[in-house]
This record gives sequence, C-alpha cells and structure tokens, in this order.
Amino acid sequence: MSVVDAHHHVWDLSVRDQAWIRGPELQPLRRDFTMADLEPAARAAGVARTVLVQTVTVPEETPELLALAETHRLIAGVVGWTDLTRPDVADELARLRELPGGRYLKGIRHQVQGEQDPEWLLRPDVRRGLAAVAGAGLVYDLVVLPHQLPACARAAAALPGLTFVLDHLGKPPVASGRTEPWASHVRALAALPNTVCKLSGLVTEADPASWTVQDLRPYADTVLEAFGPGRLMYGSDWPVCTPAASYAEVLATARRLVPAGTHPRIFETTAARVYDL
Repeated sequence: MSVVDAHHHVWDLSVRDQAWIRGPELQPLRRDFTMADLEPAARAAGVARTVLVQTVTVPEETPELLALAETHRLIAGVVGWTDLTRPDVADELARLRELPGGRYLKGIRHQVQGEQDPEWLLRPDVRRGLAAVAGAGLVYDLVVLPHQLPACARAAAALPGLTFVLDHLGKPPVASGRTEPWASHVRALAALPNTVCKLSGLVTEADPASWTVQDLRPYADTVLEAFGPGRLMYGSDWPVCTPAASYAEVLATARRLVPAGTHPRIFETTAARVYDL
C-alpha cells in the first residue's frame, strides 16, 4: 500500500514571513521548510503522493504552491487560498487553474480559526464564495477551533454539493484530556454526508514533550466512529508537527491509532477520491 499524506506545508521565510509562528514553543518552526527537506522523509516512510496546503492568506502564495506541484512529482494536489468574499471569486478560481500547475488545484482553505465571528462561514458573502468553490469542482478545507464546529455543520448542510474536509479533527483539546463539547460537535458535522475528516494535527494539540498514543486515542476513536474509514484520511501536518514528533513518528502513530483493516482507506483511497488525485 502506498501512502497519501493529505496535509503538509512548505515555506521560505526569505520569500514571505509566517506571522503565525509566534512564541517560544514555535521557535523551531522559524526556519525554511522546503520540498527538499520533505522528500527524503516522505520516500523513506512509503509516502507516494502528498497534498500541499496553504499557510497564509495572501494571493501570491497559491500560484507558488501550484508551481511547486508542477515541478515535484511527490505533490499530487494543492489546497490553496483565495478571498471567498470577492465578487469575482469564480473567475479567480478559473484563473488559478490556468496557471502553471493549475491542474493540481484541488481545494481552497481559509484560516477560519483566526476569525472573531464564530459564524463567519455563514456570512452571505462567504457562502456565495463557498458555492463558487463547489461550482469549480473543488473541495473546501476547514481549519477551525472546536467552538466553530457548529457553524461548519450548518454551512455543510446549506451547501450539500460542496465537500467539506475537516483539518486536524477540528483541533480538539488533547492536552487537557477533555473530549466535550468537541466530540458532540464533530459527530453532528459527521452526520452530514458531504463531510470528511483528516487524521492529522493530534500531536500538535497534545503536550509536545510528553504525549503518548493513549493520549490521542479517544480523539482518533471518535472521528473513526463518526466518519468511518471511507471519510477519514491521513495527514502529517509537516512541518508543524516537528516540535512534537518527526515525520516518521507521526505516520507510525497514526497507524497505531486505527485498525489495520482500515489502513488502505485512511492512508490512501479516501484522500485519492476526495481530492481527485
């Protein structure tokens, strides 16, 4: 079985700052992380294809990511960013697909976790943009905090033609050991058939110095039960994971968190289907 890593990033701080990398705990991330860094680790781990995901809300980044996909065989898809509220968002999505590497554009994401309005996704201008994403045949990645999950469910219910992919399980409070109300919100989202979840980002939400597989298991069990392996996909969240675990350790941990019989779907076929890789 070849593995699809459905969620990773790259950045070059000489090209653009990553302003979200703040505080002493994130200082290890304040350097460049490139495909040259990732490719040896991915190949050694048996990863054959990846999905490269945006990190900053600037229009220049997505064309850069598409160009990387054009030149690196490992990258099979890109989740980019565009301003969903712009009135010509459909035209902008079409323009992105005409750029070098444009055929690799598979989805759009916005840092909803940074929006003060917990119902940002339900704003009329945002919903119009989400409808344009669906019309372009793309998916929409959700990077949200637990209190924003109810709005995600309402947005998914209002737009049944758009596939919503929940990044990092909706960032559950792993370090605290609590599961509620996160678990109830996740189950409500998973009840909608046009939703998918990434088994990613758990080590980042745990205590980076002392996490164990057992610390992560309640959260993995919840999404496996709620979404099923046909709507669950693996993502490394490299390099954001690296203060807590190496690329190989994240993959090995994910394999331990889900039954062996689910591995072909979670580690390959779900991502290949959802992102049309």
